[in-house]
Formats: sequence, C-alpha cells, structure tokens
Amino acid sequence: MVTLIVATTSDPASINPAAALLAMPGWIVGPILPPDIKSFSNKQTRVIQHDRSIVKEDDLDLRWEEATGEVIDEVIFLSRHTAVSNRPALTVHPIGVLHLKDGESPPQGGKPGWAALPNPRIGPWFRLLKKMAEAHGLVPEFEITLEATHHGPITNKPTMFLEIGSTEEYWKRDDAAQVMALLMWEGLGLGGGEAVGNWNSETGKRKVLLGIGGGHYAPRHMDIVLKDDIWVGHLLSGYSLPMEDPTQTKTTPVENYIGGNWRQSIKAAFEATKAAFPGGEILAHLDHKSFKGWQKKAITEFLAEESINVGKPNDFT
Repeated sequence: MVTLIVATTSDPASINPAAALLAMPGWIVGPILPPDIKSFSNKQTRVIQHDRSIVKEDDLDLRWEEATGEVIDEVIFLSRHTAVSNRPALTVHPIGVLHLKDGESPPQGGKPGWAALPNPRIGPWFRLLKKMAEAHGLVPEFEITLEATHHGPITNKPTMFLEIGSTEEYWKRDDAAQVMALLMWEGLGLGGGEAVGNWNSETGKRKVLLGIGGGHYAPRHMDIVLKDDIWVGHLLSGYSLPMEDPTQTKTTPVENYIGGNWRQSIKAAFEATKAAFPGGEILAHLDHKSFKGWQKKAITEFLAEESINVGKPNDFT
C-alpha cells in the first residue's frame, strides 16, 4: 500500500506534524510533483508539501500517480481545526460536501453532493490517538474527538483528515505535533511494527458504522467507535441532512413530501462507505435524540427503501 500524506507550509498545524514525522529515521527526498510540490519517501509512505490552502489542491492522489507511476491506496491530510469554543483538540474525520446541491459553491473545497471514500483507519487511529494523547499528557487539556464529514479537497482514494485545534496557540504546539507524527509513524508501521487499521473483510470484525444525525462532534456515534474493532464510515451531522418540514412548505409535489438534500446525502455517504469497506457490514447508527419525530420517520423509511441496515449500540459489539 502506498500512502500519500499531504501537508501545507501555510498552516503550522499541518507542516509541524509533517516536520516531526520527517525528523524520524528513513526518509529520502522524493520527486517534485508538478509544478513545485516537494516530496519525501519512506518505505510505502510519501509526504508532499505545498504552499496553498489544504482544501484547495484537488486530485493530488491522481496527480501523484500520473507523475510517478505509483498507485496511491490512501490519502491523509494534516490540518488546523477551528472551533467557536477555541478548545484545544485533536480530531479525525472523513471528508465530503454532501449537503450542498449542484450549483452551490462549497466554501471549503470539494464539490456539491460528493463524498470521498472514508479511510478505514479512521476508527482504529482515533482510538490509538486517544491512547497516545493520554500517554503524552495532552489529556484532559486537549479533547480527542471525531468530527462529522465536511469540506474538501477532492480525492479519489480513501481519505481522512488529522487536525490540531483550535487557535494559533495550539496549532503551533510542539507536543501536539509530536503526537500526530507518532500516530502516523506507528499507525503506518514505519517504525517496524504492524500497521494499524488495514481493512480486511476476511479477518476480525466486519461491522462499519455509518453515523446519521447529531452534532458536528458526533458524541453518540463516538461512544460506539471507542469500542475495539469498530470501523468508521461517513458521519453525517444534522447540518449534512437538510430537511424541509412538510407542514411549513407552501407547495408539496407529493403528500407529506419532505424536501431537501437529505436523501442524496445519505445515499452518497452509504455508497462511499460501502466502496471503502468491500465485504463489510455497513450499519447506520442514528442519533435518535437529534431528530424530530417526522425527521426520524422519514429517515428510517428511506433507509429501509435503500436496504441500508440500522444498528443499535449493542449491534456493534
């Protein structure tokens, strides 16, 4: 497997973990990715550094393949995280812009209705990150959390973001950068150990959580993911499921029709998750308390129509 790690020099929360990783043994200078993107190689891992916004450089996986002839298996982006709370955090999440309709302009890269393949490492690495952060004294100061699916850039291979938040003080923290670097070093097996989070449907548990509903940090989904052997697909927060209340709609094409992009959002998230986990058992997990009655009814009926199985917390054990 060839892993592509992407960092940008314009973001300390991106370039600092990359620099900490590159300070570890075994790296050699790699080819320049046109027009001027530097690269470094170590075993089956490639680190590239550009100077633009992390969400603006699309198709880096395909561009690398075209330039080098190597086939990329997964993409990992390093980035800053921002939050209204300003709370320090280390986060992991899949990417996509599922809630927007064609013609709408994504403010943070990607394209409307698109979902990247979620990287199968998201669940295992989230659990490993939590252990590492605790072992290095970052907890409880830093919150270790998943985030819901959001933003770009466009990729074609299984993808995840690793982020440090939530203000410049923390983006520049060396200890946070070191933990992120260790996560990649150990998680990819660069230190000689076994890589963490390689998907294989023929060994171990095959259940994959598709999160539907809840807030951006998905606490009810995260409670399940913290259990061992749970894999993570897309996580659709409430804002990624735009639904129009039929009682508030002046004209309805069909009786009780619920407008909005929620159906397309769920379907695209499911299809991308299914493609990322061949042979896996995809189970939708609903944050029931986050929905009104008419929303929950509509979503569960749509899931049944699409033959998407729903799992309760105990179904993931």
